[in-house]
Amino acid sequence: MKRVLPQIKPGLIAIVIFCSQLVFAQSADTLLYPEETHFRNIQQLTFGGDNAEAYWSYDGKRVVFQRTSIKDGVPCDQIFMGQLPQNGEPFRYKMVSPGKGRTTCAFFTSDNTHIIYASTHLGADTCPPPVDRAKWGNRYIWPLYDSYDIFIADTSGKNTRRLTNTPGYDAEATLSPDGKQMVFTSVRDGDLDLYVLNLASGKTKRITTALGYDGGAWFSPDGKQLVWRASRPKTPEEIKEYKELLKQGLVAPTKMEVFLANADGSNAKQITFLGQANWAPNFMPDGRIIFCSNHEYQRGFPFNMYTINTDGINLQKVSRDKGFDAFPMFSPDGKRILFASNRNNGGTRETNLFVADWVEGN
Repeated sequence: MKRVLPQIKPGLIAIVIFCSQLVFAQSADTLLYPEETHFRNIQQLTFGGDNAEAYWSYDGKRVVFQRTSIKDGVPCDQIFMGQLPQNGEPFRYKMVSPGKGRTTCAFFTSDNTHIIYASTHLGADTCPPPVDRAKWGNRYIWPLYDSYDIFIADTSGKNTRRLTNTPGYDAEATLSPDGKQMVFTSVRDGDLDLYVLNLASGKTKRITTALGYDGGAWFSPDGKQLVWRASRPKTPEEIKEYKELLKQGLVAPTKMEVFLANADGSNAKQITFLGQANWAPNFMPDGRIIFCSNHEYQRGFPFNMYTINTDGINLQKVSRDKGFDAFPMFSPDGKRILFASNRNNGGTRETNLFVADWVEGN
């Protein structure tokens, strides 16, 4: 679901995808910036197209991600999967979603034999229409396609089964470390809230209740906590706008912060107070949080990755691309990091996938 940021200066292009929020901007061609001391042996996995939301299998051997590449006949996001190569070897991947509609937010199951993802293919074979931003003053808006539901399929892309079946948007799913629980975002109760589905029983529990968008949630390595991004409209004007957009299947998430709670939703707290857009949070192996933010830049980009303690202190900048770095995920053994970036794209709009060894203490 691509979004175009308004009022971009000439020579710079920014595009954002909801649940795969990609921001593109021209920057120097490089795999590694001098200040990126946490990365070693960085390797570019994809070359061309828009690639994002790349996540490890539980055994650390494969990667699942979403990809758009018009020149390759993929007009909007589909799910792809590939074996993680040895350094210097090419990354080979194949499509594992139906090739119809738009898909997003894929994740391996704990047995490494299935994937979950959201798709609009039951609504139509074609890509859903983009938002007409002219109606909103060319503002930064994301659509919430009501045909999105969450599915499970084997890693060949076959034997697909529907996991959600409620009216409206269901997407942004990830699984607990034991693979038994699925956390996702849904509008089934009238707001954009988090829910946890027990995959064995089929029972679903609502996790968030505060007004505002809640999404992109991840379980902690021990399964006891959740981290996610959220907007919290406060003023009468903000609340009115949020509700009006939501009625039309839209959201304007230019103000998001990182939140943390117990896995049942209790003891929820905001851990960033940075302003602008703070999102794509994930847990680090040592229990800290890594996330993406544009808070340093009033123009709305670049987006870079930062780390922070769960008590909201010790903010540190990790990445330095001049366009976009996001969607970090550590390998199951905690030794490597996978992320999406605009780096080394030859000044194009392309976003590619990268993997690097993670080095602490720098």
